[in-house]
Order: sequence, then C-alpha cells, then structure tokens
Amino acid sequence: MSTKKGKTPEIDIGIKSGDRQKIVDGLSALLADSYTLYLMTHNFHWNVKGPMFNSLHLMFMEQYTEQWNALDLIAERIRALGHPAPGTYKEFVKLASIKEVEGVPQATDMIRHLVAAQEATARTARKLFPIVDSASDEPTADLLTQRLEVHEKTAWMLRSLLED
Repeated sequence: MSTKKGKTPEIDIGIKSGDRQKIVDGLSALLADSYTLYLMTHNFHWNVKGPMFNSLHLMFMEQYTEQWNALDLIAERIRALGHPAPGTYKEFVKLASIKEVEGVPQATDMIRHLVAAQEATARTARKLFPIVDSASDEPTADLLTQRLEVHEKTAWMLRSLLED
C-alpha cells in the first residue's frame, strides 16, 4: 500500500473494486429512491388537507424525518466504499424508480402514492442483496435489512389507512 504524501491510499477492505462499484450503483439507486420518497412525503406533509389532516400531517412528519436521517446513512456507506454519493436532483431523477407526483392529490391519493413509493424503495433495496451477499459486504447487508424493515412496515401502516 502506497502512502506517499498527497496520494490517497487504495481501499483494501476485502471487497473487490468491481464488486464495490456494483454495490455503489445499487446504493446510488436506493439513495435516489429514498430522496424522492423523502421529498414526496415532505410535500404531502405541507399540503395535506381534509378530515384526516392532523393525523396525516403528524404521520408524514414522522416519516419524512426518519427518511431524512436514512439518506445520510446510505450516502455515507457509498463514501465508505470509496465512491462519491450522488447528490443532485438531476442525478436522482435519472437513478430513481419513483416518479414525482404532479399537483396536490387528495389525502387518500397521497397515501396511495406513498404506499407505492415505500414499496418501490423496498424493491430497490432488495435487488441489491445478491450482489452484497456474494461480496460478503455485511455492513451494506445490515443497512439494507434495516431499510427494508422501515419501508415494509411504513407501507403496511399507510395501506391500513385505506382499508374499510
């Protein structure tokens, strides 16, 4: 390992460079979905109205706050793997599987959009497991497991609001 002044040492954490790149590509997609979900949830928090206003306003705030904190964890894992984290709207739009919602939907439609976005984010996280497992990247597997638990539980809670 070369440590000449001014030169950054190569990353040697037991994960091959090519595998790190594949993991970072997946994490970048997860970060993009997570940011899009955060923004959607915050938008709905600001704009919800109707008979469920108070409960949804508070629920959405709890959800976007949790989502905001998760963004840092995902981005920092990308950095720990030796790559820059995407951080612009242009990059997020290109990488995200979630599309922005036009206008201001009714409260129940907000809930439907959020269920779909939570589930899409879970699918993005789940797709990364085979790569992470084959590279023995336990820290990323742990992060993905934690994110899946949050997204699946949140989707269930939101979905239950739509039941009769």
